[in-house]
Amino acid sequence: MVRPSRRREMAQKAVQQYGLSIRLACLIFSVSQTCYRYKAKMDVENETIANWLLRLTDNHRNWGFGLCYLYLRNVKGFKWNHKRVYRIYKALELNLRIKPRKRLNREKPEPLAVPDSINQVWSMDFMYDQLSDGRSFRVLNIIDDYNREALGIEIDFSLPSERVIRALMQIIEWRGRPLAIRCDNVLNARTFFANRQSCLVTAKKRSNLLQAHLSACTQ
Repeated sequence: MVRPSRRREMAQKAVQQYGLSIRLACLIFSVSQTCYRYKAKMDVENETIANWLLRLTDNHRNWGFGLCYLYLRNVKGFKWNHKRVYRIYKALELNLRIKPRKRLNREKPEPLAVPDSINQVWSMDFMYDQLSDGRSFRVLNIIDDYNREALGIEIDFSLPSERVIRALMQIIEWRGRPLAIRCDNVLNARTFFANRQSCLVTAKKRSNLLQAHLSACTQ
């Protein structure tokens, strides 16, 4: 269905380019001669509305029609009808704007240090699996990064922080204390605090690895 304004433009084009009479062009495109000769009286005001909308959407890219109309109505005091403003808003295709995506500037991760001897860096992480009856269990693995030696494996349906601390303390008793323990974000930093142990935990921003430095244990 072609709108009357569009049919009027087609009739005017036929008169200007092909020399048809106005009466014949209006008959072909089903437009009344009154509609053909109609001239909008508010073109200047419509241009003012369009300029305001373009200015607002350029300065405030997150604003939609609602905020633009409220600003013009309440702040600037214009008494334009919301249907008229929205008609111009759609004609400018401002309702089809694509919201720009926010891109994060990710820092380049530092390469992991390669240990030169045992007890320099340990790694610990959880693994998950499920039994045939549907129950899930967790596995805590603790290894030495120097020789990939498995220092401890804890398996249970639940491994709270106290259980992790106990496993670390048992390994430290016969293995010695490492200079650092590397783990991911699943392990909470509070895991490394015990009643007789003081730990220093430092997190690297925007990295999926968390390196916790342990201080000397107090007796």
